[in-house]
Amino acid sequence: MATPYTGDPVLGTNGVISESFAKQFTDLPAELLEHILCFPVLNHIDICNVSCTCKRLHDVCHGRGKVWAHQYKLRWPRLQRFYQQNESYDWLKEFKTRHMVGQQIRRTVESISKRFFTEVVLGDSFAEIESLGAPEHFCEDELLGILNSDKRKCLTLKYYAKKILYFLRQQNILRNLRGFLERPPEQQSALEGAVLVDRCCNPLADITLESISAQIEELTDKVKKYLRVKNATHPSLRASQGDCFVLENLEFERQVICALNAVLYDQLQYKGNERDYYNPLNSYIHQVLLRRTGIPISLSVLYMTLARKLGVPLEPVNFPNHFLLRWCQNQRRSEDIYDYVYIDTFGKGKQLAAKECENLIRHQVGADYYSAISTSELLLRMVGNLLNIGKRGEGNEKSYQLLRDSLDLYLTINPDNVQYLLLQARLYFHLGIWPEKVLDILQHIQALDPSQHGAVGYLVQHTLEHIQHKRHPVEPEVKRRSVPEHRDVLYSVGLIMKHKRSGYNCVIYGWDPKCTMSQEWINTMRVHQLSKGADQPFYNVLVQDGTCRYAAQENLEPHSAPLEIAHPEVGRYFTEFSDTHYIANEELQAHYPEDMCKTHRTVEELYHGLNPNSGQPPEPTANFQDHDLLDP
Repeated sequence: MATPYTGDPVLGTNGVISESFAKQFTDLPAELLEHILCFPVLNHIDICNVSCTCKRLHDVCHGRGKVWAHQYKLRWPRLQRFYQQNESYDWLKEFKTRHMVGQQIRRTVESISKRFFTEVVLGDSFAEIESLGAPEHFCEDELLGILNSDKRKCLTLKYYAKKILYFLRQQNILRNLRGFLERPPEQQSALEGAVLVDRCCNPLADITLESISAQIEELTDKVKKYLRVKNATHPSLRASQGDCFVLENLEFERQVICALNAVLYDQLQYKGNERDYYNPLNSYIHQVLLRRTGIPISLSVLYMTLARKLGVPLEPVNFPNHFLLRWCQNQRRSEDIYDYVYIDTFGKGKQLAAKECENLIRHQVGADYYSAISTSELLLRMVGNLLNIGKRGEGNEKSYQLLRDSLDLYLTINPDNVQYLLLQARLYFHLGIWPEKVLDILQHIQALDPSQHGAVGYLVQHTLEHIQHKRHPVEPEVKRRSVPEHRDVLYSVGLIMKHKRSGYNCVIYGWDPKCTMSQEWINTMRVHQLSKGADQPFYNVLVQDGTCRYAAQENLEPHSAPLEIAHPEVGRYFTEFSDTHYIANEELQAHYPEDMCKTHRTVEELYHGLNPNSGQPPEPTANFQDHDLLDP
């Protein structure tokens, strides 16, 4: 006969922890209880529940103890670098604060798509993150957590999290730049300034002064190694890392310059980027070190930094159209331009006499252009180059972003420059962003230069109209496939397509039943050469190469092997990649409410089954017409 069940020694007959076991458990030493409560299977909710059972366990789970420290480290490992090992912290309070900040950040990120989906460029949507007043590293950690989640999902959330992280980091870098500029001039390193410019234009990249300095030290060691072969007793070889010294012998300086040229240009093959001069990467010091190419000013910062570390005090020269360095051959601080040799770092370290420099630009200049400049003036020249590249851009978000970044930098260094303040106001007005900030800028311009009242008055009037318009937004156009005028639209948003003529891969994010572009565009793109011309559906597509295009239906076909489209704007329109297609987010679905059903049907027919009408695998619907067309 079976022995009747009388209850588990730990759990009673009703599954509740027995009183005797509970007493035995709570009588354990505090250190052992802490060890048990730090088991990885327990989460913060478990610990909250445990701490509510009795005073003994409540005391063991106190805020400054190991249990909450373990929970904090387990959940947010990236934040450990912000805490000193020997310091005491209220880990429960830290946990609550971090948890609350995370919830606030996620709510804000989730709301942005609904509010700003129709904006061409986002502007003032991130200021509210700063207004939370939360610790900066908590905000950044939550945003990084969103970005590092499942690669193919939450694409819209990640899109805006990335934008916010860009904004927050950039604001912090600009604050650092202001602090840098407040130092005495002799404490403003050209390298540190160049790194700040680099970081401000690339706030999501892992660029630090420490990592750049480490690479500079490696280059310095290579130059020293070469120098040791040429002169084993050279004084620069005795200098330790971080030493600040100046060679007093011109021959020793000459040996350093020769070694520097040999290592940089002969061994390591650094060179001026003549083929792609206006690429902004040429201005970023981390890219100069990575790609071993740049423009005169960025190569000069690298060259001058290395020379100074080896005891040669080269100075930057703001020569027009071609930045140079100068090397004194006579008395220090000489005012005579003929007492200097001028070094062209873009030309492999070529040394020039004063008047030979004019051959670089093919016209004569005055003596003022041969003077040494300060670090802040050097940074203005560097940022000015980026500004010009931004103005030369193609009018897409990438070029607008560069223009905005470089304007922020320029006006941080020189905040009262009326020309660039007006450019910033016009840019924001053109993009339809930050209207309140536009008014502040215009007010500042008027105070600095009352003669600008005409331009200021025009912008003020239209900015006020824009603010009024934003208070009464126009409802977005809704396009339904079921209406008769849309019957010829074969494809739907989210489908992965291939352009028959150009061969590019893309995803559809919008369509028109007929071409809606201007007659000038239609003529330029030779749309009339298509079999149906402009009188056919056209699709807005995000292309694999990062561009956005407008393609004719007859030139598109469903991709035979759908793939993810690596376009920076995918998250703006889609929330997930589902192996064969993209799933539109709520905002895009509101514009095209019937498209996702069509997309699912098309995907099922194309990739998961047979054509229901023929019993055979489906063929692409559109017919290829081999027209000599640029893009549509």
